[in-house]
Amino acid sequence: MARVVRFHRHGGPEVLRIEDIELPGLGPGEVQIRVKALGLNRAEALLRAGAYIETPTLPSGLGLEAAGVVEAVGEGVSDFMPGDSVSVIPPQSMIRWPAYGELATFPANLVVKHPPSLDWRTAAAVWMQYLTAYGALIDIASLHSGDIVVITAASSSVGLAAIQIANRVGATVIAVTRTSAKKQALLNAGAAHVVVSAEEDLSARLHEIAGQQGVRVVFDAIGGPVFEPLTAAMARGGILIEYGGLSREPTPLPLGAVLGKTLTLRGYLVHEITGDPAKLEAAKAFILDGLESGTLRPIIDRTFAFDQIVEAHRYLESNEQFGKIVVTV
Repeated sequence: MARVVRFHRHGGPEVLRIEDIELPGLGPGEVQIRVKALGLNRAEALLRAGAYIETPTLPSGLGLEAAGVVEAVGEGVSDFMPGDSVSVIPPQSMIRWPAYGELATFPANLVVKHPPSLDWRTAAAVWMQYLTAYGALIDIASLHSGDIVVITAASSSVGLAAIQIANRVGATVIAVTRTSAKKQALLNAGAAHVVVSAEEDLSARLHEIAGQQGVRVVFDAIGGPVFEPLTAAMARGGILIEYGGLSREPTPLPLGAVLGKTLTLRGYLVHEITGDPAKLEAAKAFILDGLESGTLRPIIDRTFAFDQIVEAHRYLESNEQFGKIVVTV
């Protein structure tokens, strides 16, 4: 038996329950982890609310990120043994491989021996944010020194990871945030410029900062009306990568800018990296090297206890956080 978080109906954070259940036995190629910490992600709130790309059979578990100690290994697993300290790369399906629990099972190819310099909280805050940002900025956009990149929802864990990755390759970061409350923190986190979208003219400020060079790469989590000012500031041949779609308003197609500047508008899921072994290995090498050198440093906003999972989800949806929310088990 193990304590796990499940929900029996879709809804707000209050539908989450901690239950004792009997876990299925380990299959070939699987690793069971005694979880020490969980990283929370917006996708988990969407699954709980019934608005995610997966449709669960209820009751359902959830969760994409964990760090802990290997408890047991399945047949054919030779790279890990009980007692190893590991973290987990987000699986293709959190319904099939839920992380929220005292014990959790994952395919061995998604388990990583994390650097000994990382504590449990930090290890649980690594893979989703850095893999998401890496896949968009490095794998797809080939971001490089001299580029100007706009990062919206910049105070999210993925936004902050994107700032660090862009700085690591020498790009200039323009961070976009809704209010001025997080402006100084974003500057401290490495943004060269911060635009406050609710208080400034986004299009005018982007033109002022980027000048004639324009913005080659936009990494956007929002969609909606922001597409028009973003594309208006982009350089010819630029690329806008959309990974979130958080706006509840319709997203216009800025046809004039797209045609006139031959822009690329690209939808993106982190599964493009985690589902491709060669791309995943390249991403892991980049991220682990960055963690070792200190150029990549997970920013943790707040930590909750496992029994506070409902409160943790409420905080996740408050949009007050700056960086990652972690739950310790």
